[in-house]
Amino acid sequence: MKKLKKIDLWIVIPYIILLGIGIVMVYSASFYNSLVSGGSTTQYLVKQAIFAILGLFLCYFNFILKAKIFKNRHFIKYALLFTVLSLAALPILGKLFPSLRVNGAVAWIPIGPFNYQPLELAKLVLILYLSFVLTSKQERLLSYQNWKEIGFEVLPPILVVAIIVILLLIQPDFGGAIVISLITWVLLGASTIPGKYIVRLSVGLGAFLGLSIYGIFKLAPSIITSHYQYQRILAMQHPFKLEQHAGAQLVNSFYAISNGGVFGVGLGNGIQKRGYLPEPHTDFILAVISEELGLVGDIVVLSLLALIILRIILIGVRAKKNYNALVCYGVATMMLTQVILNVGGLLGMIPLTGVTLPFISYGGSSMLILSIALGIVLNLDATNKFERTR
Repeated sequence: MKKLKKIDLWIVIPYIILLGIGIVMVYSASFYNSLVSGGSTTQYLVKQAIFAILGLFLCYFNFILKAKIFKNRHFIKYALLFTVLSLAALPILGKLFPSLRVNGAVAWIPIGPFNYQPLELAKLVLILYLSFVLTSKQERLLSYQNWKEIGFEVLPPILVVAIIVILLLIQPDFGGAIVISLITWVLLGASTIPGKYIVRLSVGLGAFLGLSIYGIFKLAPSIITSHYQYQRILAMQHPFKLEQHAGAQLVNSFYAISNGGVFGVGLGNGIQKRGYLPEPHTDFILAVISEELGLVGDIVVLSLLALIILRIILIGVRAKKNYNALVCYGVATMMLTQVILNVGGLLGMIPLTGVTLPFISYGGSSMLILSIALGIVLNLDATNKFERTR
């Protein structure tokens, strides 16, 4: 009970409100399609409510644990091993069970009535792993003054990240690869590695990535142009020109946003969710919110998410221990990247990636992992407050 007195309500209250909004909007977005398909109109409502309640429990459970558990070497090692094996199993499942493929990718492992998405676990486990490794090497990284010494220390975690990114690209899941890459980049930048080496490393990796993409286009363009991800890039550039094909998703998202205006057409009264928007309760749930609750609804949802993210960053800035700070920066980056990719895709500013909106989109894996991540942040913050009081 003493620990509960130290809990950060600036995170908890917006989190609970977002869970409530998510349950309501998932029901509104999925009602019509469930009715047409002959299923129960409340099937997604019930599942989302279960995920939300379980998420609250996992958030609290990880809050009351002893903080030292999250930086236990053996815990992190086995969690990382399980994550990599789960990701490696996805292409194998895709070969054995082609029906598991969605848009050419296998991203879920079916477990009974639910699906487990290894990517979501990979995000959190990678944050804990990189925070632990970079913290354990912080004094050496700070004292080194040449590439050879720093490279020797940083190479192992970078190789782990590279393996995870490659496994994601094999699926293929470019959105997940982007999230993992940005988390890694932020944590490396926030570590004790001298800034000049971070800049050089970023420039080098950026140049390598750019040349690799150019080389693929130049030598074997069919590898790219035949893939559905390439069609999404074209759809972003010419949505109305490709309205009958790859641009249909984006165009209907525009229609939903336009229909909603400032105050929306009313909860449950949206048109675009009725067979026009694909996956309205997952990837495009913000478009449904735009149509039914208008710009006001968008501002409320995005403001609550921004409050949580900024609060987590503030906790990281105030943290006395470098490990706590890195975990906070990693969790904030994970959430912020997902918001940017989801909103940017709906607005046609970036290609659609299939990344969900935190706490709002339907999905158990994302909901539970984000809830666990918040529980860990709240735990580290409360522990820091106790230590500061002593």
